[in-house]
Amino acid sequence: MLRAVLPLLGVLGLVLLPQPGEAATITALKSLKLDVPSSDTMFPAGPGSDAINNNCIACHSADHVMNQPSLSREAWQEVVTKMITAYKAPVSDDDAKAIVDYLVRTKGS
Repeated sequence: MLRAVLPLLGVLGLVLLPQPGEAATITALKSLKLDVPSSDTMFPAGPGSDAINNNCIACHSADHVMNQPSLSREAWQEVVTKMITAYKAPVSDDDAKAIVDYLVRTKGS
């Protein structure tokens, strides 16, 4: 399916390119104000709590994470790896290990 769509997208892209002598349209940008929910709840203290508080609370509340089902080390490792690779969470290798260790201690199966 993707192989059939790619050539079509390429041709469409060429058609939409500005022709010589034609000015490109500039997209207008505007700022938006976005209020996101906040929480003062931190992860329970313990080894690795600094790593999880410093890296994960930007996107996930502690309550959200602590209400997840208990998972194996491998499953928690997959979750943390996905956050880093798919969602580009800027987590160092040392912090990723500490986060997985913390999650296994607090929410491991």
